[in-house]
Amino acid sequence: MDVKHAKLIAAMTEYDKGDPKRIQHFMKVHDYAATIGTLEGLDAKTQDILESAAILHDIGIHISEQKYGSCNGKYQEIEGPEEARKLMTQMKNFTEEETERICFLIGHHHTYNSIEGMDYQILVEADFLVNLYEDRCSEHAISSACKHIFRTGAGIRLLKQMFDHNGYKTSFHREDD
Repeated sequence: MDVKHAKLIAAMTEYDKGDPKRIQHFMKVHDYAATIGTLEGLDAKTQDILESAAILHDIGIHISEQKYGSCNGKYQEIEGPEEARKLMTQMKNFTEEETERICFLIGHHHTYNSIEGMDYQILVEADFLVNLYEDRCSEHAISSACKHIFRTGAGIRLLKQMFDHNGYKTSFHREDD
């Protein structure tokens, strides 16, 4: 891991201080995003943006809970970009272009009908990998995510390897298998 992402993780851990569930979540999403991005051969710039967005993707949760009494994904998309922008501005090691793309990804990471870009696709897949497990989703939900959400070879392999054992025995039906 590079220094930039280590510092961002430290800043996000401070932001989420006292909330180990959220910290554990973004760490797992970051690791899956970094893994999928590397296996898919992303260029360095896209990989950097992806990893930064993965670390920050749920930064809008606390403010959403305060403002709306809910951490619903749509509220996160509304509140997250501005919170992320503040944190990145304080850190002073993000360009305007990077900041804009990261904020875009945070503001859309629960929107699945118009995914544009490998960074966006991989962020969604990484978040799904973690959420499917953390939320103890059904075999049907896992299979549906595989069919309708996952597009990268690396993400599909990780999903199948993760859930096709230990009692899940999920049947995956993808037209491109």
